[in-house]
Amino acid sequence: MSYAVIKTGGKQYRVQQGDVLRVELLTADEGATVSFDQVLLVGSGESVTVGAPVVEGATVSATVRKHGRADKIRIIKFRRRKHYKRQQGHRQHFTEIEITGINA
Repeated sequence: MSYAVIKTGGKQYRVQQGDVLRVELLTADEGATVSFDQVLLVGSGESVTVGAPVVEGATVSATVRKHGRADKIRIIKFRRRKHYKRQQGHRQHFTEIEITGINA
């Protein structure tokens, strides 16, 4: 089974066909097909192709399943005995995609 390492949203992901993963928010509608052209590595069996920095002509296609927001995280700054406390919450936006094909 072939796999690839793609770069999107400032992060790198190792993907195979059929994988479902959450990436940073993409500007695509639900059900739309997106293509990732920043493919850093393509491997199938024993053969591995490493890009410098990307593999020329390689693309990974995926289908957008849904958009959403992750669980809330709490940011707390606190200094004891100094009458100082700051609280903040954050929910990161994400896009859930399903990998449909790897074109090397």
